[in-house]
Amino acid sequence: MLSNIYQSLAGVAFAVHLLWILWVILGCLWTLKRQLLRWFHILSLLYAIMIEILPWPCPLTIAEQWFRTRAGVTPYDEPFLIHYLRALVYPDISQELLMWGGIGVCMFNLGVYGVRFRRRQSSGW
Repeated sequence: MLSNIYQSLAGVAFAVHLLWILWVILGCLWTLKRQLLRWFHILSLLYAIMIEILPWPCPLTIAEQWFRTRAGVTPYDEPFLIHYLRALVYPDISQELLMWGGIGVCMFNLGVYGVRFRRRQSSGW
């Protein structure tokens, strides 16, 4: 029974991880007139870039792997994106290319905020 609880918690960690990725990729669509969310998304983008560039492990990956181990399931030993996206979408892509793709998505989002900021400044708001 405890194994089922850990397996469920691993699933929750996985779902939160997917939601985090969607937030990082698409968050600028939800922040148009929401200043607090906008700043939270910009900080999320900067954190996502740092997680990709620096040798920091993702806390959600660590949590999911820990729950899987407790459930008796062999955890994967590679980053979350590599493990799931490689298996689903990018069967033969290198980790470095995926990392730079993720950074590119974050930079695009930051560019969207830059354009919004410039438009707001030029309109005198």
